[in-house]
Amino acid sequence: MKLKTKIIPYTLQFKRPAGTSRGVYHDHKIWYVVISSVSDSERWGVGECAPLFDLSCDYDENYEHTLNQFCEKLEQSGQLDMEALRPYPSILFGLETALRHLEKGNYQLWNTPFSEGVAGIPINGLIWMGNYDYMFEQIETKMQQGFRCIKLKIGAINFEEELKLLRLIRQHYSADQITLRVDANGAFSQNDAFEKLERLSELDLHSIEQPIRAGQWADMAKLAETTPLPIALDEELIGINQPDEKKLLLETIRPQYIILKPTLHGGISGATEWIELAESLNVGWWITSALESNVGLNAIAQWCSTFDNPLAQGLGTGALYTNNVEMPLTIQKDCLWYNPQGKTFSLNDLI
Repeated sequence: MKLKTKIIPYTLQFKRPAGTSRGVYHDHKIWYVVISSVSDSERWGVGECAPLFDLSCDYDENYEHTLNQFCEKLEQSGQLDMEALRPYPSILFGLETALRHLEKGNYQLWNTPFSEGVAGIPINGLIWMGNYDYMFEQIETKMQQGFRCIKLKIGAINFEEELKLLRLIRQHYSADQITLRVDANGAFSQNDAFEKLERLSELDLHSIEQPIRAGQWADMAKLAETTPLPIALDEELIGINQPDEKKLLLETIRPQYIILKPTLHGGISGATEWIELAESLNVGWWITSALESNVGLNAIAQWCSTFDNPLAQGLGTGALYTNNVEMPLTIQKDCLWYNPQGKTFSLNDLI
């Protein structure tokens, strides 16, 4: 099939500033890629390239130019050069999911109970960084909505205040009632990380994501070996795109978990490699979106539903934006659902 491509830049606006230990997001520039058949313009697929400017390994000021080059190569050859795309995970994710959409002809990208609308995917409720009152307000809301797994981003306010919040939850809900995860985004130093992990472990937490900044393999390996609290790697996986590098990282650090974000960690194909390697080494894993719009979120959720993973996934970010595109995704209590008969956006909505 002869293909043509179209790139549509789009800027997502956060409903309120989204804080992490790296800074605060007010908006998020993304690029939609529409791939269609030259002979049948009614047949098309859309994918989302949504790099994070301060985190993605493939983002720079020439990003759109690079994306355009890969689109031109796709038009010329009719297929993706997967090896050439390894260093560009967000571009790979956008292109491979657009092709998947084009092939399937609808947003049910894989055939699963989730895509048929008969099963939901358990997800965690995400608590964004902010002052104590703001974080407490979010926690109360998530509890009322029925979430059984809550993830708090920590590292922005005083550590004692964060412990106070976590203790407050534990006073009312045991670990059997509410699973608690925390994400430090690399905020701890090597000097105080173990002590903080010990104090956090007293609160029956499920895990902590990226306690120290990425790239310190020896220090992270020591923490993973001695930690009283399971460690999940996230940022550590960014930029590790070759299979032998992935294997070396996992064998060196031996984390308890890894967290897969296709936009950051190799697209669908690269994230699948991570999962296969993790399972071969008895490393746990779960899947998370990375501030994509509903187009990217749907693709990640559809792929996620192909696995038999009982853990809560991190797929609850669709409600963050004021101008998100319409997709038939809803959150009911603590599960993400897809409605095959639901309304989807028009391409005209993006222009």
